[in-house]
Amino acid sequence: MGSEPKLSVLFTSDEIEAAVNRLAAEIRRDYLNKNPILIAVLKGSFIFLADLIRRLDFPLEIEFAQLSSYERGTESSGKIKVVQDVQSNIKGRHALVIEDIIDTGFTAAFFLDHLRQKKPASLKLCSLTDKPSRTQVEVNIDYLGLTVPDKFIVGYGIDWDEKFRNLPDIYVLEQ
Repeated sequence: MGSEPKLSVLFTSDEIEAAVNRLAAEIRRDYLNKNPILIAVLKGSFIFLADLIRRLDFPLEIEFAQLSSYERGTESSGKIKVVQDVQSNIKGRHALVIEDIIDTGFTAAFFLDHLRQKKPASLKLCSLTDKPSRTQVEVNIDYLGLTVPDKFIVGYGIDWDEKFRNLPDIYVLEQ
């Protein structure tokens, strides 16, 4: 690629923080005294998870899962696989999946179906961002931070070819 991609701010770190604070308040309300297990989908959700759990002042556990759906670049391959599954037994537990973005819905729907087979007491989805213009599979997002336009975004954990995860704001990537 000859030229560097252009980045323009979509959400500032202050706007992201306000969304995380709102989500944490909603999750506190619903999960107090339930000792939930939060399942972060790697790699994109790790910064969101870290900021979110510091605002949750009740007992909880953390798990990580890694799925693969994007090959390289900006388009999904359409093939989804579990690269790293949850290690804990979630049967009978209140499970909350933490995602960075819901794009087409394929990955989230696949992973939620995968987790339902493990028979949790409840299973909900929290996503920092949603791109409704790209939805191909309807997924119920129980806790949603920000709605994004049909643009490729990076920053705050979200990458493009493993780049830009470390940016504090969320940017639109113009190629």
